[in-house]
Amino acid sequence: MIFQGNVDVSGFSRIVGVDEVGRGTLAGSVVAAAVILPEGFRDPRIKDSKLIKSLKKREETETLIKENAICWGIGAASPQEIDQMNILQATYLAMKRALDSCSIKPDFIYVDGDKFNGYNGIPYECVIKGDSKVQSIAAASIIAKVHRDRLMRELHNEFPKYSWETNVGYGTADHIKSIREIGITKHHRRTFCQNFI
Repeated sequence: MIFQGNVDVSGFSRIVGVDEVGRGTLAGSVVAAAVILPEGFRDPRIKDSKLIKSLKKREETETLIKENAICWGIGAASPQEIDQMNILQATYLAMKRALDSCSIKPDFIYVDGDKFNGYNGIPYECVIKGDSKVQSIAAASIIAKVHRDRLMRELHNEFPKYSWETNVGYGTADHIKSIREIGITKHHRRTFCQNFI
C-alpha cells in the first residue's frame, strides 16, 4: 500500500494517519484513531477495516498495529456533543482528541476523506478512500472500529433490547423497531433519532 499524494512528504519523519468510525450511527460516540507507523513499515494484513469481516481478525490486526506502531491514540465525541455541534464538528473534535492522545507529536497528517479543519498548524493532506491507500490511515481505521465496536458491545449488556452487539448502533430494522417501541437512551443521538421517536 504505497500512496503518492499531492504533497511531497519526503522531509517528514513522523507521519500520522487519522480515520474515524461511527459517523452514521444512531447511537454511540463517533470515534477516531491516529497512528504513526515506522517509516517504510508495510503489512498486507493492515487494510481498510471494512474489508476485514471477522471480529477475531480485526482484533488480531489491532494487536499487530499496537505492537508495531511508533504511537497511536484514540479520541471520541459523545452523542451529546454530536447533538450540540453536529456530526462534522464532532468528528473534528474526535480527531483532535485522538491526535492529542498520541505520545509523539506528528509532523505531517494524512486524514481519511475530503474534510479536515487542521491541527496545531501541522501540514496535512485529505485522502479520499484513504483507508485503502495509506497504511497508517488503514491502521487508524482498524483501531477506531475495534475500539468503538467493543464499546457498543459493552453498552449492549446494559441495554440489550437495541441489539448493539450486532448493529453497533447503526439504524438497522431491529434497532429502529426498538426505538419506536421503548424510546431512546442517553447513548442515542437525539438529532439522528427524531424521525423514529
